[in-house]
Amino acid sequence: MIKKLHDVGLRSEHVYTAAVASIALSVGTWAASLRVEPGAGMDRADRWGIFVGEWAPTLFGLGLALSHYEQDEGSLMGKVHTDGERQRQMTGSA
Repeated sequence: MIKKLHDVGLRSEHVYTAAVASIALSVGTWAASLRVEPGAGMDRADRWGIFVGEWAPTLFGLGLALSHYEQDEGSLMGKVHTDGERQRQMTGSA
């Protein structure tokens, strides 16, 4: 699954950004629920905030998995070596 997400262009920094945004969205939905549904009470607002707040740990975990995949693949820091240099390193020739 991680490889497929990476292949379609999703990168760890995209998912980390979404995780941080979901934290802000959680606070926003909690505050909005208090204002928009005043009769529903604090319990309803808390449930909305917790529902959206559950996205952040999931997204951070997905970002971590993508980061590990990018490190293993060598795309986390970009292509440092050309294919010729990589081939020489693998064969041990100078």
